[in-house]
Amino acid sequence: MSDQSVPDPYDALLLLSFGGPEGPDDVVPFLENVTRGRGIPRERLEEVGQHYFLFGGVSPINDQNRELLAALRREFAEHGPDLPVYWGNRNWAPYLTDTLREMAAAGHRRILTLATSAYASYSGCRQYRENLAASLAALEAEGLPLPRIDKLRHYFNHPGFVEPMTEAALSALAGLPEEVREGAHLAFTTHSVPTASADTSGPPEGHGDGGAYVAQHLDVARTIAAAVRAADGVERPWRLVYQSRSGAPHIPWLEPDVCDHLEELHGAGASAAVMVPIGFVSDHMEVIYDLDTEAMAKATALDLPVARAGTVGADPRFVAGIRELVLERAAAERGEEVRRRALGTLGASHDLCPVGCCPGRAPKPAAAGADDPYAGAVR
Repeated sequence: MSDQSVPDPYDALLLLSFGGPEGPDDVVPFLENVTRGRGIPRERLEEVGQHYFLFGGVSPINDQNRELLAALRREFAEHGPDLPVYWGNRNWAPYLTDTLREMAAAGHRRILTLATSAYASYSGCRQYRENLAASLAALEAEGLPLPRIDKLRHYFNHPGFVEPMTEAALSALAGLPEEVREGAHLAFTTHSVPTASADTSGPPEGHGDGGAYVAQHLDVARTIAAAVRAADGVERPWRLVYQSRSGAPHIPWLEPDVCDHLEELHGAGASAAVMVPIGFVSDHMEVIYDLDTEAMAKATALDLPVARAGTVGADPRFVAGIRELVLERAAAERGEEVRRRALGTLGASHDLCPVGCCPGRAPKPAAAGADDPYAGAVR
């Protein structure tokens, strides 16, 4: 087995995230970045931006990433490996290209990437890989040295992710009034995506019927529901539900919506519900608006007691799990035997996204996968 403090061949870790506005003047420009190329009129962006204006025009995601960044640096300083940690975003400062430019100038040539998305999907994996390739193309055009970039495996079923989510579900249940607690249902929530996108998520051999995106979420939900049952002795009904739909009405997206599900529970006589946001790493806008604001308003209107579980954020178990994944991947790259921890039934995900994994509507170069055009370009 490997020395668990050695990061070779990697010389840096990149925290890669979505980004968000940090003030009212940032909101529309941020949304323009998010929707670039889709032809969405400014008036519609201003309408969508009202969600952010309810919170002072500030998305919590950047502060949450700063907290995770600091926690990772502390973890590495205390336990190893000796690996600097950088942060870059897809849609707002610090922009990914600027961060990679800084990393290249500092001499980093083998970079491992942690994306703040735990599951296989186009927007949660392939699009980040396309962003990495576009940034490498920009560096190449500037004549800068190109690093090789790899990406950590999907961590949806790693104990460092699942165990804090299980504890959060139990904590939310404990916060319900005692008289409704035993009959509470579990509603595991994640971001809805078009069904066509879900069907082609993950490796090609698993495409269809929601693909890897739905299968991975169902496995995590089943694992957490079983752990909750083992902890409190109650067999609770559960369901995977969706939120944050943003597409044209005629395009099929994954359902049911969380608010519709709450209505169904109320109509069926459920005593209460706990929303468990397994699809999200931190309490960013889609959690605090779609769940804490919209879904809670629906629950209040229904007079249905509802609690919301927390996300992993910078939980020490999650941070330690990321460290474990970094050392696991480094050892695998050195050709050493590695132990790949995973809960549930699906096993550890692949290290290298295969060709045809999570395709987009239009083919684009993508780094950190089997089809990486820059894999041999390190110089």
